[in-house]
Amino acid sequence: MSGSVGLSRVVEPAGVLPQAAWRLNASPEIGPDEVRIRVQRLNLDAASYRQLAQKHEGDGEKIRAEVLEIVETRGKMHNPVTGSGGMLIGVVEQVGPESPLGVKPGDRVATLVSLTLTPLRITDGLKAWDGLSEQVPAEGTAILFGRSIVGVLPDDLPPELALAVYDVCGAPALVDRVVRGYREPTVLVLGGAGKSGSLSLAAAKRAGARTQAIVVSEAERDTLARVGVADQIAIADARNPVEVAASFDRPAEITVVCVDVPGCEHGAILATAPGGTVIFFSMATSFSAAALGAEGLAADVTMLVGNGYVPGHAEFAVDLLRTTPAVRALFEARVAGD
Repeated sequence: MSGSVGLSRVVEPAGVLPQAAWRLNASPEIGPDEVRIRVQRLNLDAASYRQLAQKHEGDGEKIRAEVLEIVETRGKMHNPVTGSGGMLIGVVEQVGPESPLGVKPGDRVATLVSLTLTPLRITDGLKAWDGLSEQVPAEGTAILFGRSIVGVLPDDLPPELALAVYDVCGAPALVDRVVRGYREPTVLVLGGAGKSGSLSLAAAKRAGARTQAIVVSEAERDTLARVGVADQIAIADARNPVEVAASFDRPAEITVVCVDVPGCEHGAILATAPGGTVIFFSMATSFSAAALGAEGLAADVTMLVGNGYVPGHAEFAVDLLRTTPAVRALFEARVAGD
């Protein structure tokens, strides 16, 4: 059991799993059920990158230096402020004889587990990254455990595009599952113009839901309108509960939070009908604020933490991208901007 979940990689504190550890051993030498990946690109999660960019006022050199410091200190990319990391793509270098992951040397893969639990070693100083985007060209090694998740990159998508989709693939799959438990629900997505938000809207619409989105600006509204996955779009500050709740005529049965800033919990709760469901996908979410806020509002809602994994989630998200050209165009523009 200890090898399959990576306990042998934990340096401190002893006895916790890799995600909860402060520091991991990122040695490239693998155990019998481990896999070593030659890293090609990291994708920092949105909440982590936003925090770093705000802290350093957009100074790319300082952002790069702090990412390197985090990885060197912790043996993984685990932002100590946001508690989040991201994911990576690379090429399989070595597979332990007891690995159950079904990959082989030479496979180009995306890790479908968080960088917060992935032993990571950077060897190039991130010299090809200007610090101004979430996607980070990198050289180094990463280790996957027996109970990790990995996906071989599809041949018909550029690696950078596949990485952007895989980074958020848990969101649309869970939205699809929840929508199918209702009869023609209304789904409201906070942050609908982002990666996870647009895919969540596409998944909800495909499952037969009426879709609504809240965005922060006219530019985002116009972008999302061109995609065609939201029946209604409103401009509002997702951190303002009253503004969010007043954006549409009636509350939604399902509300999905995809905003990468803190303080959106209470608006999501207020915007959700009694008996409805709130799904939190943002790593900026305060789950104590969500729980205590719902209690204080006497809100009878089910609150779900999007844990990033639903069986078949990667294939589901890639299929959405392939079958919804406007969503693919949005992702391509996002990747090009990065």
